[in-house]
Amino acid sequence: MILGMHPYLVLNGNGQEAIRFYENALDAKVLNVQKFGDMPENPEAPTPDAVKELVLNAHLKVGDTDLMLSDTFPGQEHSIGTNVTIALMPNDIEKTKEVFEKLQDGGQVKLPLQPTFWSPLYGQVVDKFGVFWQVSTAAPNN
Repeated sequence: MILGMHPYLVLNGNGQEAIRFYENALDAKVLNVQKFGDMPENPEAPTPDAVKELVLNAHLKVGDTDLMLSDTFPGQEHSIGTNVTIALMPNDIEKTKEVFEKLQDGGQVKLPLQPTFWSPLYGQVVDKFGVFWQVSTAAPNN
């Protein structure tokens, strides 16, 4: 079962400013903010100090709607058109695999499904209509 579908804004280094802006402009409640510096350290690819304060993932509540946002990691492409995506949250790994496979039909996988520290399985795909999807299995404690 799919638990939810949320708009996801991808910003170019001004995620902290956007959080404050939407908090004020939309009366949004900030539920969670993770920064790139919160990720587990990888000795083979350490997180540069200049990146640690950028937003990895933020969750805001606007009325009954969940709004998600993050910064683009420096060096990765940020372009208008892919800066608004849809975050899809199936409740189990098998449903995540099923939905991801269907969305990639005629589309392009940007990040293959893989475990992350925030989700048992996460991937990114642009479907055949050009819609960018972030598919993330809901963590068991969510």
